[in-house]
Amino acid sequence: MRPAAVAVGLLATARLAHRLLGDPRSVPRPAARSMPPGVATAAARTSVSVVIPARNEAATLPTLLRSLRRLTSAAHEVVVVDDGSQDETASVARAEGAVVVPVAGPPPGWTGKAWAAHTGAQATGGDLLLFLDADTVLAPDALDGLRTLHDRYGGLVSVQPFHEAQRPYEQLSSYFNVVSLLASAAFGPRPQRRAMAFGPCLLTSRPDYERAGGHAAVRGAILDDVELAAAYERAGLPVTCAMGGQSVRMRMYPGGVGQLAEGWTKNFASGASAAAPAPAVVTVLWVAAHHAVAVGAARALVRGLSGRGDPAAAGSLGFWAVCWLGVAWQLRSMLARIGSFRWWTWALFPGPLLGFDVLFARSAVLTVVRRSVRWRGRAVRLTASDPTAEPAAGGT
Repeated sequence: MRPAAVAVGLLATARLAHRLLGDPRSVPRPAARSMPPGVATAAARTSVSVVIPARNEAATLPTLLRSLRRLTSAAHEVVVVDDGSQDETASVARAEGAVVVPVAGPPPGWTGKAWAAHTGAQATGGDLLLFLDADTVLAPDALDGLRTLHDRYGGLVSVQPFHEAQRPYEQLSSYFNVVSLLASAAFGPRPQRRAMAFGPCLLTSRPDYERAGGHAAVRGAILDDVELAAAYERAGLPVTCAMGGQSVRMRMYPGGVGQLAEGWTKNFASGASAAAPAPAVVTVLWVAAHHAVAVGAARALVRGLSGRGDPAAAGSLGFWAVCWLGVAWQLRSMLARIGSFRWWTWALFPGPLLGFDVLFARSAVLTVVRRSVRWRGRAVRLTASDPTAEPAAGGT
């Protein structure tokens, strides 16, 4: 392929991907207030029940629960649903002031997280339900901002938290994060054809939750957040997505490479089928363009060192260096909105891209061929017709 055709293809793909992230709305930051943490403000017109499904989350819960105590508008109640944890999740939650609701395990046909969220919702009495993953952290004014979004749009408000990537291996989540957002089309210039949601942070009114069928409507779904958005759409209720920015943050998979691989394996290949066709195609082309630049630059370097081949036919090393800079710069811009990824994640993008390839292939084999994945010590078995869990399956 001639360099001119390569350049046109890269520019077109980059432009299409840019449009899919063209409206990166974030949780509003209310004006600073002088009131101390935990004191209700005028914005707290409705009570909020926080539900945190947790399985073996003793290490992550304290940070989240302490952030909830610092909220400028206090939650009505904080309920941690202990989903059969084998660590000190329950005692840690109680020590931090949360109400603990234990569940022994999901009934047949339920995943663990859906059952825990359903149980937690039933155990609370607030007007609004805020479902949080245990690895999230809220800024003091986050609840005011979330309530503002819900007041404005209603239905289901979903937030993709800002990803705190602290250790080198956590940089492997970079492509997974970008691809997830691109394929969701949640931040494109036009409303997406399929409602999408991000599970770490979900806010809804109790009547809307019940009207959509709640987590009972998605009891067997591996990707309960995506299916919950679809349930709201079927009920005629809006689904609004936002990025966490400074308000809602998370640190995914701090337990090591094994936890990261297990988590993305569970989520990713199953999520690939949930994307609408147009954004899915754009996302595939965007990833393919990154592969093309990485391979083209490597081949040009080999040709330059060996003196073989026709640079005019496949592009000179200088041409591919420009392509490399363009791809890396766009990736840098995207990652800056999504998380605290390090400079070498985008500057040396073929490394994280290779990690993405390996984990995606693993996910595809387990979900498509073996029809089974693992999460939080549980086997999640998928059937050919419906990704429902076996009696002991699921995960939080």
